[in-house]
Amino acid sequence: MGLTKQYLRYVPGAVFGVIGSQKANVRYVSLRGGEKGRYVAVAACEHVFIWDVRKGEKVLILQGQKHEVTFLCPSPDGVHLAVGYEDGAIRIFSLLSGESDVSFNGHRSAVSVVRYDALGARLVSGSKDTDVIVWDVINECGLYRLRGHKDVVTQVLFLRDRNLLVTCSKDSFVKWWDLDTQHCFKTMVGHRSEVWGMVLLNQESRLLTGSADSELRAWDMDFLDEGRAQGEPEGKRGKTQLGHDGDEEEEPEEEDGGVEERILSCKKAGSILREARDRVVSMTTDSRAGVIACHGSDSVLELFTVLSEDQVSKKMAKKLRKAKKKAARAEDGAAGEPMVERTLGDEIIKLTNIKASSKIRWVDCLSCAGGELKVALLLQNNTVETYSLKMADQTPAATKTSRLTLGGHRSDVRTLAFSSDGLAVLSASGDAVKVWNRSTLQVVRTMACDYALCSLFVPGDRQIVLGTKSGKLQIFELASGSLLETVNAHDGALWSLSLAPDQRGVVTGGADKTVKFWDFELIKDKESSQKRLTLKHTRTLQLEEDVLCVRFSPDHRLLAVSLLDCTVKVFYTDTLKFFLSLYGHKLPVLCLDISHDSTLVATGSADRNVKIWGLDFGDCHRSLFAHDDSVMSLQFVPKTHLFFTAGKDKKIKQWDADTFQHVQTLEGHHREVWSLAVSPSGDHLVSSSHDKSLRLWERTREPLVLEDEREMEREAEFEDSVSRDDLPVVPGEAPGEAGPAGRKSLETVKAAERIMEALELHQDETRRLEEHRLACEHAGRELPGPEPSPVLLASGDVSPERYVLDVLRKVRSSELEVSLLVLPFPFVPQLLQLFSSWVQQGLEVELVCRCLFFLLRIHFGQISSNQMLLPVLEQLRSNTLSRVQQIRDVLGFNSAALQFLQRALQSREEVQFFSEAAGRLAERRRKRRRRDRAVLTVA
Repeated sequence: MGLTKQYLRYVPGAVFGVIGSQKANVRYVSLRGGEKGRYVAVAACEHVFIWDVRKGEKVLILQGQKHEVTFLCPSPDGVHLAVGYEDGAIRIFSLLSGESDVSFNGHRSAVSVVRYDALGARLVSGSKDTDVIVWDVINECGLYRLRGHKDVVTQVLFLRDRNLLVTCSKDSFVKWWDLDTQHCFKTMVGHRSEVWGMVLLNQESRLLTGSADSELRAWDMDFLDEGRAQGEPEGKRGKTQLGHDGDEEEEPEEEDGGVEERILSCKKAGSILREARDRVVSMTTDSRAGVIACHGSDSVLELFTVLSEDQVSKKMAKKLRKAKKKAARAEDGAAGEPMVERTLGDEIIKLTNIKASSKIRWVDCLSCAGGELKVALLLQNNTVETYSLKMADQTPAATKTSRLTLGGHRSDVRTLAFSSDGLAVLSASGDAVKVWNRSTLQVVRTMACDYALCSLFVPGDRQIVLGTKSGKLQIFELASGSLLETVNAHDGALWSLSLAPDQRGVVTGGADKTVKFWDFELIKDKESSQKRLTLKHTRTLQLEEDVLCVRFSPDHRLLAVSLLDCTVKVFYTDTLKFFLSLYGHKLPVLCLDISHDSTLVATGSADRNVKIWGLDFGDCHRSLFAHDDSVMSLQFVPKTHLFFTAGKDKKIKQWDADTFQHVQTLEGHHREVWSLAVSPSGDHLVSSSHDKSLRLWERTREPLVLEDEREMEREAEFEDSVSRDDLPVVPGEAPGEAGPAGRKSLETVKAAERIMEALELHQDETRRLEEHRLACEHAGRELPGPEPSPVLLASGDVSPERYVLDVLRKVRSSELEVSLLVLPFPFVPQLLQLFSSWVQQGLEVELVCRCLFFLLRIHFGQISSNQMLLPVLEQLRSNTLSRVQQIRDVLGFNSAALQFLQRALQSREEVQFFSEAAGRLAERRRKRRRRDRAVLTVA
């Protein structure tokens, strides 16, 4: 038996070059009691970066796993951050430790919005799967799933003082949900197109929605229990539009007298006209809902201020005085006193505009002490900008306070290169070239350049050469970071650049159908009188098609050139005579490379195939279907016949050119991979992508077995198929608006299997103990007991009953109900008997009750029809009620004792606790707001 070929595994090293990913929003966060407005959280592919905007550096990284971050939401207390992901998962991170202890899995596709309630005890999430799920953060479990929208959910809002939820979606509907009954009691159909955002104003009595046009529509909410208590008439506000006349009849109102009219009524109060004519991309308010920030797909952020009731009253009194003066000057002497009607334009006024340096993707606002407003903008060019403005100024002007740009490119990186020692990495994009320290991942140099398509380090690593889209060669000196020379090399795009094996020159290929040879030369600089590097054109090879890629063979004998006609031509380097033509690709060859021994040529094409050719006769050794999209980059590992390919399918793959086997797939990028580079030692690999990230991959000493890799790939496919399966149908339940919050996944299946294994172990141990008891009775004496199971010994020599409880307790709270739903019914009777035993002993009563009620609900018909289970159910009923009553009594006693201690402290210290004082203040404000709600009409 021959030796099996060994490979070494490449693993992800680091993600760098990302300031903020465009898919997730930007949010202000508080960190360890730091200054308010100093830290912002942005997504960076699968991670979350916390930036100190004052210093311009990362202070915390919340590590992700595999999928891209899609939404961020800090908790009301500022201690936690909820993060939504592309696969539908939600993880809650602690901003103190950076660790994640709570995760929820319920959505089947990307999370589009996440929101906490006022106390931070509940979390609501919306997704691309059109579902809205409410989660219990404290118990770490899902409460229920709300179905009703027909498209992506774009915003969700809790109402602070009521158990209501309002959601909007791209299906043009705004829905109101009663969380007590888990049903939609009102649907607003006033929009003609997608609703992209909404905010609550005026102490949650007004809703402002943003759609696919230039209007922000305002809706007044009348909670009928309050209105009826105060005896207020309906239609208390007049409808107006800021900047419009008429047109109110275009928005239909719902007055069908249904269930919603017993809870609230929504009437259009007018609309605000934005300057932008496109859709609202994002809209938000500060924590006090006093400032509204919204923007379209351009670079202008519009700020509106919501006036307080006192400010509106002063404004209306001023308008009334003007109306009286105007009436007094009138010659005809109109009868009666003038009337002034309150409009939406009197309550929401334009504050200012902020012009960002590029198109805005997300915005967040924060009100600080002293009337200062801080604004954080995540731009579409991988930049975060923060602005500050004083609200008290007569004409507030925004001042840019910080701009995070140094650590990343503004556009996609199209070319990468390693230095000869592998310690420096070159990356070039459409406007800049950066040199990174590979070990620290810090930027060493940043230099402005033209749109770069190819690059390399000059031997000695003191200069770099770039080939640009305009056909120029640019030479930079790294020590000074200056541009030494720009050479007009080609009339079209310069697609490829290759260093000669003797390191004395380079060869370039361009869209002008030529291949040009250049030699390095040192000439005396006219300005500094010192020698500098330049390139001298020596030869030109004219071809019939555009040149896409050129490569020297390492022995400097041959030159391979890929052309737009889908072929690869091979020429002799010395005479430029034609040697071979490699044809077989159906689309142009975008990349190629030659092995270190000059025997193999590997070509990657837009037809998604990689072909391996012999360089001696030009025969095709093997054609491999490599990627699901175009192969963009290909490079051999030095001194081996292994090579890497990168494709538009977001993957990087390693191949063996001798055995034609796929060795490993490196997954991590979330968009098309444009380029890759292998270090001279082969220990490192760096890649760039459309997601603006640069990724470093490191070769380990861990051997890689191909059979194990294929097994891992099959397991990953199985996991994906499991997560795509729908939940089992619950008997007796028809699909409706509300449903279970969990989602079947590989973790829930494994948890159900662990529960089944524990129950089988309990059954076996019980049977063995019963056999031992019968043997003792038959023998008339005590016999030595059976040996306990090794599993029980490893768990601390616990009893079988306690072992089952421990397994049940270790199931994650968010996955418990779905795991029980996967559990087959034959295990349920045994579990019910164990529940009765645990409740009698007072063990984990809350957990037992939760499992018991869920199993009774989903298996009610089978359980109630089983006569053997009726005594168990009766025993459970009595024991559960008594135990729960005991727990309630203890909690009530403790609560009464704490209240007694509070009253004693207040009477002794003559002080009032803050929470009680705040509650009384809020009640007084609520009563005052009810009094001031009437329309201002002066006769």
